[in-house]
Amino acid sequence: MSIPGAPSRRPARPQTILEVVARSWVTPHLVRLTLGGPGFDGVDWGEATDRYIKIFFAKPGLGLEPPYDVAALRETLAPEDLPVTRTYTIRRVNAAAGSIDVDFVVHGDEGLAGPWAARARVGERVVFAGPGGAYRPESDYDWHLFAGDESAFPAIAAGIEALPAAARGLAVIEVESEADRPALDAPEGVAVHWVFRGRRDERTPGLLAEAVDAAEWPAGRVQVFAHGERESMKALREVFLNRRGLERGQLSLSGYWATGRAEDRFQAEKREPIGMIFPA
Repeated sequence: MSIPGAPSRRPARPQTILEVVARSWVTPHLVRLTLGGPGFDGVDWGEATDRYIKIFFAKPGLGLEPPYDVAALRETLAPEDLPVTRTYTIRRVNAAAGSIDVDFVVHGDEGLAGPWAARARVGERVVFAGPGGAYRPESDYDWHLFAGDESAFPAIAAGIEALPAAARGLAVIEVESEADRPALDAPEGVAVHWVFRGRRDERTPGLLAEAVDAAEWPAGRVQVFAHGERESMKALREVFLNRRGLERGQLSLSGYWATGRAEDRFQAEKREPIGMIFPA
């Protein structure tokens, strides 16, 4: 029975349990986990190239068993003991092998998911909700533009790999250094530019936008996929809408993360002016 005026509770998203099948280092700061197991066949992986999952992390000492009924756990656990989630884009779905690849940016012991992924053992269980995702390159555009940093690289690479061999496009990808440049197989007609930012400072949010605007754009109508650090995406918004005169409908543009913000705070700020890529 519903109570008039009471807030409705959004149904919990189904959770999938897979296990680590393999771990490999793609670059010095990017580790790839291959996840598989019987749970793979129960998931509708969809066709989007920006598929993402929300991985659950529970405190080991509490002995919680997945799947996690977070609503029920709120009744018995302190807020700091509840499982937390971190969002990651799927690099590849391998239907034949029954596995997915997920890439994690690692900077020492900074953060939660990166250090965990760097030490994850084969056989370790991974619990997640999803996938979500909404973007896939569309054939009725003349060319395709991809832009982002390491956090967006899995989706950028998946999008580029989904293009036909004759596709035209431009990819501008920001990484820390030349050693952090992952391998990328792009059609001959897709130009790939790398931006090496070095250590992050006050200039960093503008680097990607400057490189995108300075690149040679092919003629015709473009479909854009640009995701990454929030302030960098705001700078790209100005390039796309104000300098290049694109329409909102041509853009898949959003922040995946924000400098100095844990994911919980970042997600909360999406409802605040600071977190909006497109002002209300």
